[in-house]
Amino acid sequence: MSYFGELTPRMAAFREELLNAKPQVCVERAVITTRVYRERQDQPLALKRAIMLREVLAGMSIFIEPQTLIAGNQASSNRSAPIFPEYAMSWVIDELDEFERRDGDVFYITEENKRKLREIAPFWEHNTVLDRGLAAFPPHSRLYYDLGIIKSEGNITSGDAHCAVNYGGMLRAGLGDYKRRAEEKLAALDLTDYRNIHKSYFYRAVVIVVDAVRAFARRYADLAFRTARQEPDEARRAELLEMSRILNKVPYGPAESFREAVQALWLTHLVLQIESNGHSLSYGRMDQYLDPYYEADLAAGRITAAQADELLCNLWLKTYTINKIRSWSHTQFSAGSPLYQNVTIAGQTPDGRDATNPMSRLILRSVAQCHLTQPNLTVRYHRGLSDEFMRECVEVVRCGFGMPAFNDDEVIIPSFIAKGVKPEDAYNYSAIGCVETAVPGKWGYRCTGMSFLNFPKALLIAMNDGVDPASGTRLCEGTGHFRDMESFDEVKACWDKVIREMCRQCTIIDATCDMVLEENTADILCSALTDDCIERGLNMKEGGAVYDFISDLQVGIANLADSLAAVKKVVFEDGAVTPARLWEALEQNFEGPENERIRALLQAAPKYGNDDDYVDNLVVDAYNVYIDEMKKYHNTRYGRGPIGGIYYAGTSSISANVPQGAGTLATPDGRRAGEPLAEGCSPSHAADRNGPTAVFKSVSKLPTEEITGGVLLNQKVTPQMLQKEENREKLVLLLRTFFNRLHGYHVQFNVVSRDTLLDAQAHPENHRDLIVRVAGYSAFFNVLSRRTQDDIIERTEQAL
Repeated sequence: MSYFGELTPRMAAFREELLNAKPQVCVERAVITTRVYRERQDQPLALKRAIMLREVLAGMSIFIEPQTLIAGNQASSNRSAPIFPEYAMSWVIDELDEFERRDGDVFYITEENKRKLREIAPFWEHNTVLDRGLAAFPPHSRLYYDLGIIKSEGNITSGDAHCAVNYGGMLRAGLGDYKRRAEEKLAALDLTDYRNIHKSYFYRAVVIVVDAVRAFARRYADLAFRTARQEPDEARRAELLEMSRILNKVPYGPAESFREAVQALWLTHLVLQIESNGHSLSYGRMDQYLDPYYEADLAAGRITAAQADELLCNLWLKTYTINKIRSWSHTQFSAGSPLYQNVTIAGQTPDGRDATNPMSRLILRSVAQCHLTQPNLTVRYHRGLSDEFMRECVEVVRCGFGMPAFNDDEVIIPSFIAKGVKPEDAYNYSAIGCVETAVPGKWGYRCTGMSFLNFPKALLIAMNDGVDPASGTRLCEGTGHFRDMESFDEVKACWDKVIREMCRQCTIIDATCDMVLEENTADILCSALTDDCIERGLNMKEGGAVYDFISDLQVGIANLADSLAAVKKVVFEDGAVTPARLWEALEQNFEGPENERIRALLQAAPKYGNDDDYVDNLVVDAYNVYIDEMKKYHNTRYGRGPIGGIYYAGTSSISANVPQGAGTLATPDGRRAGEPLAEGCSPSHAADRNGPTAVFKSVSKLPTEEITGGVLLNQKVTPQMLQKEENREKLVLLLRTFFNRLHGYHVQFNVVSRDTLLDAQAHPENHRDLIVRVAGYSAFFNVLSRRTQDDIIERTEQAL
């Protein structure tokens, strides 16, 4: 028996079945979507999208697993991934025969399904969001994209997400209330105003979609009823009949019990995943909106704690069934097929009291029992969080699947308020996807995860007078070549000039992606469940949300820090190497005895992650240049209704550090060409030599109040270390110090030994259940590419 207990036998059997499932490619959605788009080409976008969703929900395969207490499936089989042809098809056709041969994130597809995809592909030629997005890039900005300096493929191949809709409001009112509001708004429109004609399409689309979800739920209700009539086991028959009753009621009507709330929540969450292939669709503060149902049922004797626990485990298992296939180039940025479906617990109430409740503890317990990569669990930390709850969290950390992550209320809430978010909303924030944050049900499209900007490559371009050293392409005006520089101030000046231009190019690329997405996609249900889209008659991409802030993501923070420190110390202070000779060593990838000597000098220079102001202050100054420039720009929703419309920084680089490192030449920190960059804001591998407290101190010096998109810190400890109670207590104290005194933003832990990871590479069959924290998410180790596995193995193991 584990610390948190075990899964019930049927949930254990369900989990085993899901782990044994081979991820397939499902083509049902693609075929139906193509038919609707072909037949409805004359329809306004909002109506076409609504009709598409209606037809998919009416025509897709449905099933009810024999172990489940809640109904709803994304594809024709669990763990299968639908194809979303309206976003991209070219890579699908190009890679059809490669899905099973991938180095990681393998998918299987039948020859019949390959044939179906090839049949529909001609309709989508030059007709997808990706095609139109690439064609829309201004030519010079396209260079940054093609050369891998600014990566935004995920933005033009994905729909709405990186948000949490208003699940609490939906459970209380039911989707029928959203339909009523849309119909009232539609009836009141003065259609002599052309803007209202556009709004009328949105309102009509909301009505279509709500009715479609209701019909979808009734399909499952009918299936459950038919299955019950053939079920010989009396207890299971009763469960199926209850499932049928609930699905005839919710999510169209309000939920009035815990069972109804969980079913309504799951089916709505599922339809949002079917509507759009956006990821990081998160559950928000689930403990806050589910606890009233749970406590009321508990008090009335309608449910027991054990029954509620099993129902939550069932929800997590269903959440794990969701899958997504990406192009191989995009997969390398999101290794492990993550969906980033984040659940947030704890935190504070709007009046500053501890918000931890019985549901917080039940969620913590059930997630630990399931031991899966989904959902992504986040705990909101604050000073008033009890030691008892902190110890429970550390016990989950000890389970070794990379959860929970910790986000700090006392950094994030003031940061939101300073940007114009109302205090009561700021206190209600939740984690979204990895470590990014937003207000559930009030935040616009993609709170983060726009473009990935490669900081180390940007530094090389700056040192090369604005020319990409890999391709020889001039990208921007520089200040001269590093070979000719005589002081470190000149290095800072070249960084200042080039990174400002790259920040500007990020904005251009983001705006192009968003413009194309707005013109070609509209996710109606997601918008309807986000305030104030119905009130304004605008979808999320048009500015319908209350708030709309986004961040780009900066990759290789530590490499930038270490490179600047090495150049300053080795070249300009010690004079051990001339600028020209260092540049030559970089060009030669440190090959040869003399270049190895130079590399050793660079590696001996001060390193970020050791609480050394010499290097830490350098990266703070360099990062502040980017942040200063970023504040000049706005997203495409600026001035169209939402509060905000501005950018902020973010370090949630997911697994982008590996492919972006693969495309980056040798850097002045001593890193060789092609090696991974440091992930998130974590130190480079083996560079953090002074323990976790020093790492925390270095990270805390970053301008976290400006990096509202997430300051992602991964730490790694061995399972043996947390076996001792005194070390678990030390970890609690360390976390409190990081957040209370140093004002850290975020931290999460890998609890696994290097020996275990190496053995898993050699004998994967013996480690099927091994889960690791990749970045702001967890993944099964065996599904990762070899390069990503190696990157995780090389991370520093900390001692407490």
